[in-house]
Amino acid sequence: MTPDQITAANATLRNRSAPEIVRWTMAQAKGHAIVSTNFRPYEAVVLHLCVQAQPDIPVLWVDHGYNRPATYRHAEQLRRQLKLNLKPYLPRMTPAHRDAVHGPIPTTGQEAELKQFSAVMKLEPFQRGMKELAPTVWITALRKEQNPNRAGLDIVSADRNFGSLKVSPVFYWSDADMEKYLEQHDLPVEWDYFDPTKADEKRECGLHAAWGAAAITD
Repeated sequence: MTPDQITAANATLRNRSAPEIVRWTMAQAKGHAIVSTNFRPYEAVVLHLCVQAQPDIPVLWVDHGYNRPATYRHAEQLRRQLKLNLKPYLPRMTPAHRDAVHGPIPTTGQEAELKQFSAVMKLEPFQRGMKELAPTVWITALRKEQNPNRAGLDIVSADRNFGSLKVSPVFYWSDADMEKYLEQHDLPVEWDYFDPTKADEKRECGLHAAWGAAAITD
């Protein structure tokens, strides 16, 4: 889509429901849509929305190996409950190997090290997944209120890191909206979650930030 078409789409979709946005997305994708997940809290919402529209939609999950046990149990519960067509992608280096060679997971005070950590453990396997699945449309659970970096995005945006159209059907939803949807559809949520590639909820891991593309090719 051209920039003008994306602007027009956002103007149209701003007042549509999330299910309507997902149906519009599937029409654009023509069978080549994926949804990504990290099984963080509220992820069940966008996964449920997607499988209602396309039950076999590929679900791209980068399992970097550092998830907490509760996150892995939550992933299995959702996989079974929603019959997810889960496509896990793992780093080429195991967490044990990475930690032995490079030391502990970097902290928020080590920005360069964090970006390198994310490039190896998250961005590279995600890029590999995007190349193999080859979507024309990538559906995400991004929301405007999550962090300041995302406030400049919209429901539909051109993704320059991975070369696809990115659609976020719950972009303008609040936490209360997400919780209401979970309750209405009897969906689980798991709060014991931490993403070491972000290290902080106000920081980006690189998937949705401009530096991500450069980090993968460094």
